[in-house]
Amino acid sequence: MLWRSPSQQDQALHTGLINAFNHLGVLAAQGKEVQAIGTLIIASECDEVGLGTSLNRKGKRIGPDKAREIIDLFKVIPRYQQSGFRHFEEIQLFIEGISKDRISDIGCNFLKSFLIDFTIEQCQKLGIPTQDCIIEHVYDARSGAFKREAGLPLPVNPENGSPIIFVPKRWLRFAPWISYDDYFEKHCPQDEISHEPEELTRVKVLGYNRQNYGVIDGYIQSKERTADDCANDPLFSQIPVTSAKRVFAEIKKLPTGKTNGADAKYEQLVGRLLPSLFYPNLDFAQEQARTDDGVSIRDLIFYNTRSNPLLQELMDDYGSRQITFEMKNVAAIERTHIDQINRYLTDELGKFGVLVTRNPLKRAEVQRTVNLWAGQRKAVISLTDADLEQMVEVFESKQRTPLDILNKKYVEFRRACP
Repeated sequence: MLWRSPSQQDQALHTGLINAFNHLGVLAAQGKEVQAIGTLIIASECDEVGLGTSLNRKGKRIGPDKAREIIDLFKVIPRYQQSGFRHFEEIQLFIEGISKDRISDIGCNFLKSFLIDFTIEQCQKLGIPTQDCIIEHVYDARSGAFKREAGLPLPVNPENGSPIIFVPKRWLRFAPWISYDDYFEKHCPQDEISHEPEELTRVKVLGYNRQNYGVIDGYIQSKERTADDCANDPLFSQIPVTSAKRVFAEIKKLPTGKTNGADAKYEQLVGRLLPSLFYPNLDFAQEQARTDDGVSIRDLIFYNTRSNPLLQELMDDYGSRQITFEMKNVAAIERTHIDQINRYLTDELGKFGVLVTRNPLKRAEVQRTVNLWAGQRKAVISLTDADLEQMVEVFESKQRTPLDILNKKYVEFRRACP
C-alpha cells in the first residue's frame, strides 16, 4: 500500500522502510551479523500497534535461528546480495514461519517514528486522551538501530496501561498484496517441484524458491504490473472461522459472575464475536456502557439494515432502527435483568432486545418476557452459549447464516406469546 500510493510521503516512507531492511544485509556483509540478527529480532514484533491475530495484542519475537535464516537470504540469493530487496514481503516466499503478521510487525517497527507522530497528531485532532509513555524500540535511520524514547504523549490501553500506536487506515489490508498464498495459488510452478500433489509441502516450495529466484522475480513483476488492483480493505471485515471458534472457546471457559474480571472478559469476547457472525445483515456495531439503578450494563448496539425479512419485521412491529444486545455473564437471568432491559426499550431505540447470557431462561423469566409482549408489545429474547455455538457452526459451514439462529429464537418466543 505504501509502494503503490500516489502520496509522495507514503512513497518516501516505503523507500525508508526498504532501506532499513536492506541495511541488515549491509551489516551482515560488513561482518556485523550479530547486530543484524539482533535488530531483526527487535523488529519482528510490534505490540503497540497490535496488528495480527493475537487475542491479547501480545506476540512473540522470532528467535536467533529464524532471524539468521532471513539474514542469510542476502548471501544465498545473488539479487539480494547485489541490490537488496524491492519489497521485503518477499521473505514470505523463502522462509518458513514468516507470514502476514510478521510482515506487518516488521514494517510498523521500522516506521514507528512516523507512526508515533501520526498518533500524536490524531489524538490532538480528535481529543483522544493521552499519557506520557516510554517506547523501548524506535528505529533511528541515522544510526540504523533501535533506541528508547520517553515522554511520548500516546493513548494507552485502559486494561493494562500499555501504549497504543495508530496506523493510517489507507495502509491496511487483510493480507499483503505479495503473499505466499497468492503466489502458491496463481504463480507457483507446482509440477516442477513435485509431480505428486500430496507431496507438495510448503517447505519444498520455499526450498525450490531459494534455488530458482527467477520464478519469484517473475511473480514480483506481475504483481507490480497489476498494482492498480491493490486496494485497502473495508473498514470492517469478518474474523476468520478459526478465530471465531477460538473466541467461542474462550467464552466457554469463563466462569459466570465477576470473579477475576470474568464479566468484563465475557462482554469483550461476545462484543468481538457477534459483529462478525451477524455481518453484513447487522452492521455498524457499537459497544455502549450505561448505568441502570447503579448497575453498570454493557450493550452491543447494531444498526438494523432491514436486509432480511426478520429485520424488516423487527422494524415494522417494534420500530427497531437499532437492535440492542445486552450481555449478562450470570448463571441465571433474574427479574431485575428483565426489568433493566425493559426500561431501555423505548420508542426511540426500538422495542426489541436480546439478552446474551450463559444459560436458558428459567420458566418464570420466560413468562415475564411473554407478559411484556402481551402488555407493552415489547419483545425480549435470549441467546445462550448453546446458541452462540450453533452460530459459530453455521458461520463455519456457510450453509446458513447465524442470523437464522436469531430468527429461530424469535419464532419460538412468538409461539409462546398469546
